Amino acid sequence: MVSKRIKNIIVKYLTNQATSFELDELETWIKEPSNEKIFNTYVKTNYVIEYNMRKFNSDKVNDKLLEAIANEKKIIKLKRTHRIFRYAAAAAIFGILTTTYFFKDELFNASKETTPTIVNTEVVDIEPGTNKAILTLENGSQITLEKGKSIQTPNAISNGEEIKYDSDNIDAEEVVYNYLTIPRGGQFQVVLEDGTEVWLNSESKLKYPVRFKEGETRKVELIYGEAYFVVSPSTNHQGAKFKVFNNAQEVEVIGTQFNIKAYKDENSISTTLVEGKVNVSIENRKQSLVPNQQLILNTISNTTSIQDVDVYNEIAWKDGVFSFDEKSLEEIMTVLSRWYDIEVVFKTKSIEKLEFVGILRKNQSIEAILNSIKNFGGIKNYTIVGKKIILE
Repeated sequence: MVSKRIKNIIVKYLTNQATSFELDELETWIKEPSNEKIFNTYVKTNYVIEYNMRKFNSDKVNDKLLEAIANEKKIIKLKRTHRIFRYAAAAAIFGILTTTYFFKDELFNASKETTPTIVNTEVVDIEPGTNKAILTLENGSQITLEKGKSIQTPNAISNGEEIKYDSDNIDAEEVVYNYLTIPRGGQFQVVLEDGTEVWLNSESKLKYPVRFKEGETRKVELIYGEAYFVVSPSTNHQGAKFKVFNNAQEVEVIGTQFNIKAYKDENSISTTLVEGKVNVSIENRKQSLVPNQQLILNTISNTTSIQDVDVYNEIAWKDGVFSFDEKSLEEIMTVLSRWYDIEVVFKTKSIEKLEFVGILRKNQSIEAILNSIKNFGGIKNYTIVGKKIILE
């Protein structure tokens, strides 16, 4: 039986995401003959690779895989970074693996190669998301922020990928607020006046002061959407706490790094702690989280639950990938619909609940993703009409 952790490491290795520590663990695990066979099975998840695995000598392939792991580990350690790397042996022999998907309970029953049927009666390019946002200033005026475009306001400067506030240019007495709105198909980063960094996912909106008052609790509001926070510690701000509000809860930050997901069209809010500690208050209830824990608030029943999670799956979006661990096709397509700014319709309802494990790079074309899902038997066909995708 393969542990959930090993499955995750293999998927991350196949899709350029494994760290040097995880490579050590994978190398030790794969030396067992039975594990070697399992690993080879994982390699065969892509139908192109499956074809070529039959074509090449599997013993030689495995030797190359082990050699590639060792070589990549040396490179990573020399650079002393958690740099991602390419699955070198597979890339050299079979071509680059663009997407890896596994059915939860039926891992390797890939369908035979077929030619996708695509109908696009309205020719509209569906592009991956990019850096873009709308900045609303304290006077109500709006500025479009986008990749490749530099903007300077009296209080902040943007290079097209992030906006950064400079406390030296901000009135220390008056508290005024800016809003950063991320549309569908967008993402952006803001560095607040206190040094706190916030990554905002597609279809999100954050309200924050252009300057925090010294010694007073630092407050921001995630109006909707998803945000990852790396909070400047209170010790740097005369002990001032940091709190994040949204319509159903208050998060008091005692540590530094956490993620909040609170989309308008979802019936739950999830708060995931990566590092430090947070207290989550809901009405008169207060619950604490420690690293690798996630609190889920059901906004309909107003009930909460806390569970242990692999935080990588929750925060990978900010680093250019989506990581799905036993997520339904419906959940996956909801995430993708925001990033690609598309509408998804399930013509065949039964496929909505199919569960997957996999990692997607956010710069892939939507057609490449749909073809991968199709090749693994997740869908029989898909149709593209303008920016609507119909799955069956």
